Order: sequence, then C-alpha cells, then structure tokens
Amino acid sequence: MTAAYARDFEDLWQRGRVDGSGRDETTAVTVTVTDGDAVTVRPWFCPGRGEALAHRIAAAIGGASRRVRIASPVLTSGPILGTLAEVCAEGRVDVAGVCDWTQVLQVFDQWHANARSTWKAPLLARVLEGAQFTGKRSTPYAPGAVHDYMHAKMTVADDVVFVGSFNLSRSGELNAENVLEIHDAALAEHAAAYIDAVRARYPDVTPPVATGV
Repeated sequence: MTAAYARDFEDLWQRGRVDGSGRDETTAVTVTVTDGDAVTVRPWFCPGRGEALAHRIAAAIGGASRRVRIASPVLTSGPILGTLAEVCAEGRVDVAGVCDWTQVLQVFDQWHANARSTWKAPLLARVLEGAQFTGKRSTPYAPGAVHDYMHAKMTVADDVVFVGSFNLSRSGELNAENVLEIHDAALAEHAAAYIDAVRARYPDVTPPVATGV
C-alpha cells in the first residue's frame, strides 16, 4: 500500500500537475492492527480513479443494510447523490450526516445558475430531507476571513469506512485526493460515533428547494 502512495506522489511531483495522475489500479491489502485483527484496506487516488471511487462509495451506500453515516462539506457527486436519494426514499436504512451548510447553500445557488446541473438540486433536497442531516453555519469564504468550515470527510456504510481528503463532490473526483477504504466493524462503529458527535453540534437543515427560497 505504501508503494501505491509513493507512485502517486512521485507522479504528481514529476508531472507538476494534477491532470492524469492517480490512474494506477490499486488492490486491497490485509493489515494487522494492534489487537491482532486482520483488516482489509484499499487506497484510492483521484483524479485518475475519481469516478470509480464515487461509484464505489455509492455501491457501498446502496448495499448497506443497517446504517449510513456521512461527513462531507458538500454532496454533489452524481452517483452518490442518486444512490443516497434512493436509499432515503426506501427508508430501510438509518441514514444521517453532517455538512457545511454555508457551502451547501452556495452549491444550490450555483446549480440554479447552471442549467446543466439543475437536475442535482431535487436529489440533494430529498437526501437532506429524508436523512438526518445537520449543517454548520460557517463563515463564507473571503480573503482574510476565518476558515471555520465543517471539513470532516468520511463515509460509513455498515462495516466499511471511506476516509481521506475526498469531498463527496464532482470537483473532488477531479482533484488530487486520496482515500482509504477500510473494512473493519470496530473502526466503523468508532467512525459512525464520531460523525454522530459532530452532527450533534449543529442544527438540522432545510433545503431551499423544499422551502421555495
């Protein structure tokens, strides 16, 4: 696994640009943790594997039978949005999450102004309404302003954890990001509890699409 990171970082260093990096196929490896248990871990790199990663996370969410927990500043990845909307509509899985509400509202505004992206707004509204989402009212970006965003980036689907620098967004698929996909029940419980603790710090959200704002 360390070799995969070395290849990706060396590629970025040699190219001096993000485009075209992270294309190498990665495989899962078995890691022995401190308690002696064997844990399956797979690294993912964007942008080369960005779309595949988004579909991988969507598949894990769609296959969950107990719970889904999400911490992400925004939610704009098409495959993930579509799957979350379907899972929320079915109502068979406990879905909850936390986002940066200031940035999410900015996304709704951007979609409203871009005809090619308006289809995403109803999906995100259904997810935010159908799941238990809260959001941080952060300070809008401005030169010199404090950066106090809700910046945690983690997805838990049953006993699988996706954690790293990947925002669940279309732009995240195109950036130089890296993620670990970890299959471990104990870690998933810990990660889900962490997300719930972050969620509890912020109020519920009401999407502007639903209120007509």
